[in-house]
Amino acid sequence: MLRVLILGGIGDAAELAAKVANIPGIETIASLAGRTREPATPVGNVRIGGFGGVAGLVSYLREMQIDILIDATHPFADQISANAAAATQEVGIPRLMVIRPPWEKLEDDHWLEVENNIAAATVLFNQSQRVFLTIGRQEIATFAHLSAIWFLMRMIDPPNTDVVVPPGLILCDRGPFSLEKEQEILLKYNIDTIVSKNSGGSATYPKIIAARKLGIKVVMVNRPPVPPGEQVPDVESAVKWLEMKQGIGKRK
Repeated sequence: MLRVLILGGIGDAAELAAKVANIPGIETIASLAGRTREPATPVGNVRIGGFGGVAGLVSYLREMQIDILIDATHPFADQISANAAAATQEVGIPRLMVIRPPWEKLEDDHWLEVENNIAAATVLFNQSQRVFLTIGRQEIATFAHLSAIWFLMRMIDPPNTDVVVPPGLILCDRGPFSLEKEQEILLKYNIDTIVSKNSGGSATYPKIIAARKLGIKVVMVNRPPVPPGEQVPDVESAVKWLEMKQGIGKRK
């Protein structure tokens, strides 16, 4: 029996857990960070919460006799990916990263690409008036000082009560989103700028298409670098990779 730990945070992790559940000889544990209050629960064994850094993850891998770790976290969850790289190297087990391709700028797109949210806030200053902020709830305080800008802030869960939020409206919703709905939002709230992380995937891409069609500029936050290691672009490729690794299990 091959025991696999799937680090989740996006829909890819739940999809991967469901597909792997149909493969004989593989047992999965899906680990979610717990930042979303009602996450899409993967099939099979699930744990929620952090590990306590590299040392905590190393202890967990050894205690649970994990044979393989698959990192299917969000492209911007750089800390857990770095921890996973360090922990698997110390334990000596294979690690695979599922990294969906980033969105690519097309000819009709009006993108301003920046390295982080602080840079995004700097770009907005004196250049935008009504902003669709779609970076989630964890870092919206970065934009709170921009008092002259009105923000429509979309996120899955509302921010914690102690978080200072920018002026505007909070919209709690979960993707996937349709192109029609995204265009409706941009027009209804008279949005002149979208701030988005380059997360890739199809669930939230319609806002980028809508911005292209309406001539709205997008401040695109580029991804942080990923640690070195094997990677695949999608769930199907991860399943094939895992099937090839079935012979390495420690526990027969």
